Amino acid sequence: MQYDIVVVGGGPAGLSAAIRLKQLSPERPVCVLEKGSEIGAHILSGAVMDPRALDELIPEWKHKGAPVNVPVAEDRFLFLTETTARRTPNWMLPGCFRNHGNYVVSLGSVTRWLGQQAEALGVEVFPGFAAAEVLYDAQGAVKGVATGDMGVSRSGEKTGAYQPGVELHGKYTFFAEGCRGHLGKQVEARFGLRKDADPQVYGIGLKELWEIKPEKHQPGLVLHTAGWPLDAHTYGGSFLYHLDNHQVAVGFVVGLAYTNPHLSPYEEFQRYKTHPAIRGSFEDGKRIAYGARAIAAGGMQSLPKVVFPGGCLIGDDAGFLNASRIKGSHAAIKTGMLAAEAAHAALAGGRSGDELADYPEAFRQSWLFDELWRARNFKPWMAKGLYTGSLMFGIDQIVFGGKAPWTLRHRHADHETLKRKADVQPISYPKADGVLTFDRLTNLSFSNTNHAEDQPVHLTLKDASVPVNVNLDLYDAPEQRYCPAGVYEIVRDAGGGNPRLQINAQNCVHCKTCDIKDPTQNIVWVVPEGGGGPNYPNM
Repeated sequence: MQYDIVVVGGGPAGLSAAIRLKQLSPERPVCVLEKGSEIGAHILSGAVMDPRALDELIPEWKHKGAPVNVPVAEDRFLFLTETTARRTPNWMLPGCFRNHGNYVVSLGSVTRWLGQQAEALGVEVFPGFAAAEVLYDAQGAVKGVATGDMGVSRSGEKTGAYQPGVELHGKYTFFAEGCRGHLGKQVEARFGLRKDADPQVYGIGLKELWEIKPEKHQPGLVLHTAGWPLDAHTYGGSFLYHLDNHQVAVGFVVGLAYTNPHLSPYEEFQRYKTHPAIRGSFEDGKRIAYGARAIAAGGMQSLPKVVFPGGCLIGDDAGFLNASRIKGSHAAIKTGMLAAEAAHAALAGGRSGDELADYPEAFRQSWLFDELWRARNFKPWMAKGLYTGSLMFGIDQIVFGGKAPWTLRHRHADHETLKRKADVQPISYPKADGVLTFDRLTNLSFSNTNHAEDQPVHLTLKDASVPVNVNLDLYDAPEQRYCPAGVYEIVRDAGGGNPRLQINAQNCVHCKTCDIKDPTQNIVWVVPEGGGGPNYPNM
């Protein structure tokens, strides 16, 4: 199938790119591939949305019924100890923590709406088709992608439901897969796109959606916390956002550079909800959804080169997220637009298959570059500890306005930071009560995750001996704890011997944490059969 532009990923970046292309050239054939069962099925974010980029993409979005209805009414920021909460006065908060003019949204709902706008403009949207392979021409330029075969058994045999994959060729291919994109990672390696960039650093965000009592609901309230249950040396924090319809989004982010292999981001999230200043929000409430997703938090220093022969990286596939603001959807929309405008100019000039150099240059001239530049030292400062980092970033923002005459660097990838199990204390987590806190597999059922049972396992190992001989022996198998879905499990025989790693691939919520944090980089996430994974209703 031949298109002018092939977009891999139906999130805010990919859909915005497709919309902008059709706005500029309605006649051009553009398609969007989405591995989820529908547009929005795999979208998970806090989310407080800065509407600046949406204003530029679809100025009449309010009249078109965008589900962006709850303006931020109040910001609160708390520092927590185990029993206390100290609120930071709003006048002391850096501008990145002030949300006047922003909206509390379900990014999944916004993405579904963007999908409708794209289809109305004539974009061909293909949900349920996972791009599994990058295609190259004779000169080595990207010429498109191939979708994965469907109906292949776990043993690799073709079943009665077999359908071969489809090649989609484009004059340019946009990779918009979100954080730690499977194909984006491949093109970064093939074209050396990270050669001049710092290592990317990540967090894992875990989220629940609750329906709470009307008397506890404050539409537009945005609450963030730092501190407990994490120690001062571990980066992380929480969000609690009041949406409409008596719903509250609650979540917890843990930086994946943490050092203690016994730490479980999922259990830290559950502990957080029990804090005296937090638990009251959920009394007599009902949890209605759960999910998790990795977040690229390296910022400006970790951005790769975003163009290569035949294509580009947009949105969080490149790492365009402002960690200090806890926002990325506006950056995804903006970079999708910038790439689309560069491709439009190239196609109008009769070009194809080359580098869209106008795209990174337009980014350098944009408001987004200025925003990310001002925020560039946030994550490096916070890596120095909660209190030192908070003080120094406050000085960076308030005294220097984000334009300090220094740029701090990221020195290590997240998989390099774990200490050995013998060198750290185990962490004891309380048992779930089933009312406020939940065990992992019970919560997983609220993600609507499903994969065809008899398909090849998409969580692959380079060396099957490493999980026991290295990860278990040195780190007590940290994959059992950093995975938020119970995918990885050390099982033993009846006598307690013969340990082996069991991979419950059907549980996977596609968060990509294992691909990032595995200390030996032995786990490689590849796309499963299209349509598998979570089905988030309005996350």
